Amino acid sequence: MSLPEKAFPVSWDQFHRDARALAWRIAGMGNGWKAIVCITRGGLVPAAIISRELGIRVIETVCVASYHDYSKQGEIEVLKEVHAELLANDGENVLIVDDLTDTGKTAGLVRAMLPKAHFATVYAKPKGRPLVDTFVTEVSQDTWIYFPWDLGFSYQEPIAKDHAG
Repeated sequence: MSLPEKAFPVSWDQFHRDARALAWRIAGMGNGWKAIVCITRGGLVPAAIISRELGIRVIETVCVASYHDYSKQGEIEVLKEVHAELLANDGENVLIVDDLTDTGKTAGLVRAMLPKAHFATVYAKPKGRPLVDTFVTEVSQDTWIYFPWDLGFSYQEPIAKDHAG
Protein backbone atom coordinates (compact mmCIF):
# COMPACT_ATOMS: atom_id res chain seq x y z
CA MET A 1 0.00 0.00 0.00
CA SER A 2 1.38 3.38 -0.91
CA LEU A 3 0.86 5.95 1.77
CA PRO A 4 -0.96 9.18 0.96
CA GLU A 5 0.89 12.44 0.83
CA LYS A 6 -0.40 13.55 4.24
CA ALA A 7 -1.23 11.45 7.28
CA PHE A 8 -3.52 12.63 10.08
CA PRO A 9 -3.43 10.19 13.01
CA VAL A 10 -6.28 10.69 15.48
CA SER A 11 -6.05 9.41 19.07
CA TRP A 12 -9.03 8.11 21.06
CA ASP A 13 -8.96 11.28 23.18
CA GLN A 14 -8.94 13.55 20.15
CA PHE A 15 -11.71 11.61 18.44
CA HIS A 16 -13.85 11.75 21.59
CA ARG A 17 -13.32 15.53 21.84
CA ASP A 18 -14.15 16.00 18.15
CA ALA A 19 -17.29 13.84 18.37
CA ARG A 20 -18.44 15.82 21.43
CA ALA A 21 -17.78 19.05 19.52
CA LEU A 22 -20.03 17.70 16.76
CA ALA A 23 -22.70 16.95 19.38
CA TRP A 24 -22.44 20.55 20.65
CA ARG A 25 -23.03 21.89 17.14
CA ILE A 26 -26.01 19.61 16.60
CA ALA A 27 -27.46 20.40 20.04
CA GLY A 28 -27.81 24.03 19.01
CA MET A 29 -30.22 22.99 16.26
CA GLY A 30 -32.94 21.75 18.59
CA ASN A 31 -33.72 18.38 20.08
CA GLY A 32 -36.45 16.94 17.89
CA TRP A 33 -34.30 14.06 16.62
CA LYS A 34 -36.24 10.82 16.58
CA ALA A 35 -33.24 8.64 15.72
CA ILE A 36 -29.64 8.43 14.62
CA VAL A 37 -28.76 6.48 11.51
CA CYS A 38 -25.08 5.72 11.65
CA ILE A 39 -23.12 4.63 8.63
CA THR A 40 -21.13 1.55 9.55
CA ARG A 41 -18.56 0.98 10.51
CA GLY A 42 -17.01 4.41 10.93
CA GLY A 43 -20.19 6.03 12.22
CA LEU A 44 -20.62 3.63 15.13
CA VAL A 45 -18.26 5.37 17.56
CA PRO A 46 -19.39 8.96 16.93
CA ALA A 47 -23.05 7.81 16.98
CA ALA A 48 -22.55 6.33 20.46
CA ILE A 49 -20.99 9.56 21.72
CA ILE A 50 -23.59 11.81 20.09
CA SER A 51 -26.51 9.65 21.27
CA ARG A 52 -25.23 9.94 24.83
CA GLU A 53 -24.69 13.69 24.63
CA LEU A 54 -28.05 14.43 23.00
CA GLY A 55 -30.14 11.79 24.75
CA ILE A 56 -31.12 10.02 21.52
CA ARG A 57 -32.05 6.41 22.31
CA VAL A 58 -32.88 5.03 18.87
CA ILE A 59 -29.80 4.18 16.84
CA GLU A 60 -30.16 2.48 13.47
CA THR A 61 -27.43 1.44 11.06
CA VAL A 62 -27.03 1.56 7.34
CA CYS A 63 -24.25 -0.81 6.41
CA VAL A 64 -22.24 0.30 3.41
CA ALA A 65 -18.98 -1.20 2.18
CA SER A 66 -16.79 1.05 0.08
CA TYR A 67 -13.16 0.87 1.23
CA HIS A 68 -12.07 -2.55 0.12
CA ASP A 69 -8.29 -2.39 0.44
CA TYR A 70 -7.65 0.82 2.44
CA SER A 71 -5.68 2.37 -0.42
CA LYS A 72 -8.51 3.25 -2.77
CA GLN A 73 -12.26 3.50 -2.65
CA GLY A 74 -14.02 0.73 -4.53
CA GLU A 75 -17.59 0.20 -5.61
CA ILE A 76 -20.25 0.88 -3.01
CA GLU A 77 -22.35 -1.99 -1.74
CA VAL A 78 -25.32 -1.60 0.63
CA LEU A 79 -25.12 -4.55 3.02
CA LYS A 80 -28.05 -3.47 5.26
CA GLU A 81 -30.71 -0.86 4.57
CA VAL A 82 -32.35 1.58 6.98
CA HIS A 83 -35.57 0.45 8.69
CA ALA A 84 -38.62 1.54 6.67
CA GLU A 85 -40.06 3.53 9.60
CA LEU A 86 -37.10 5.93 9.50
CA LEU A 87 -37.34 6.30 5.72
CA ALA A 88 -40.85 7.77 6.12
CA ASN A 89 -41.07 11.48 5.31
CA ASP A 90 -37.67 11.19 3.59
CA GLY A 91 -35.89 10.90 6.95
CA GLU A 92 -37.22 14.11 8.49
CA ASN A 93 -35.97 14.52 12.12
CA VAL A 94 -33.36 11.80 11.57
CA LEU A 95 -29.69 12.47 12.21
CA ILE A 96 -27.21 10.66 9.95
CA VAL A 97 -23.78 10.24 11.57
CA ASP A 98 -20.47 9.13 10.09
CA ASP A 99 -16.82 9.57 11.00
CA LEU A 100 -15.78 11.07 7.66
CA THR A 101 -17.02 12.13 4.28
CA ASP A 102 -14.26 11.57 1.76
CA THR A 103 -15.21 11.44 -1.92
CA GLY A 104 -18.91 11.82 -1.14
CA LYS A 105 -19.90 8.51 -2.75
CA THR A 106 -21.18 6.92 0.47
CA ALA A 107 -22.67 10.21 1.67
CA GLY A 108 -24.50 10.65 -1.64
CA LEU A 109 -25.96 7.16 -1.45
CA VAL A 110 -27.20 7.59 2.12
CA ARG A 111 -28.36 11.17 1.48
CA ALA A 112 -30.53 9.83 -1.37
CA MET A 113 -32.16 7.35 1.06
CA LEU A 114 -32.92 10.09 3.62
CA PRO A 115 -32.98 13.42 1.75
CA LYS A 116 -34.57 15.41 4.63
CA ALA A 117 -32.26 14.00 7.33
CA HIS A 118 -29.52 16.10 8.90
CA PHE A 119 -26.13 14.70 7.88
CA ALA A 120 -23.26 15.14 10.36
CA THR A 121 -19.68 13.90 10.16
CA VAL A 122 -16.72 14.44 12.44
CA TYR A 123 -14.32 15.07 9.55
CA ALA A 124 -14.88 16.19 5.97
CA LYS A 125 -12.81 16.38 2.80
CA PRO A 126 -13.58 18.91 0.04
CA LYS A 127 -15.21 16.43 -2.39
CA GLY A 128 -17.65 15.13 0.24
CA ARG A 129 -18.19 18.34 2.19
CA PRO A 130 -21.14 19.66 0.11
CA LEU A 131 -23.17 16.55 1.02
CA VAL A 132 -23.03 17.04 4.80
CA ASP A 133 -24.83 19.64 6.88
CA THR A 134 -22.52 19.74 9.90
CA PHE A 135 -18.91 18.69 10.51
CA VAL A 136 -16.10 19.60 12.90
CA THR A 137 -12.82 19.54 10.94
CA GLU A 138 -12.03 19.74 7.26
CA VAL A 139 -8.85 18.11 5.94
CA SER A 140 -7.40 18.22 2.44
CA GLN A 141 -8.44 15.60 -0.09
CA ASP A 142 -4.92 14.10 -0.13
CA THR A 143 -4.90 13.52 3.64
CA TRP A 144 -5.50 10.03 5.03
CA ILE A 145 -7.10 10.03 8.48
CA TYR A 146 -5.86 7.19 10.66
CA PHE A 147 -8.66 6.53 13.13
CA PRO A 148 -7.82 5.17 16.58
CA TRP A 149 -9.55 1.84 15.90
CA ASP A 150 -7.16 1.32 12.97
CA LEU A 151 -3.95 2.10 14.84
CA GLY A 152 -1.43 0.37 17.05
CA PHE A 153 1.51 1.92 18.83
CA SER A 154 4.59 2.36 16.68
CA TYR A 155 7.38 4.83 15.99
CA GLN A 156 6.45 7.79 13.81
CA GLU A 157 9.02 9.58 11.65
CA PRO A 158 9.22 13.36 12.26
CA ILE A 159 7.32 15.38 9.65
CA ALA A 160 10.48 17.30 8.70
CA LYS A 161 12.21 14.04 7.76
CA ASP A 162 9.57 13.42 5.07
CA HIS A 163 10.35 16.79 3.50
CA ALA A 164 14.15 16.60 3.70
CA GLY A 165 15.75 16.71 0.30
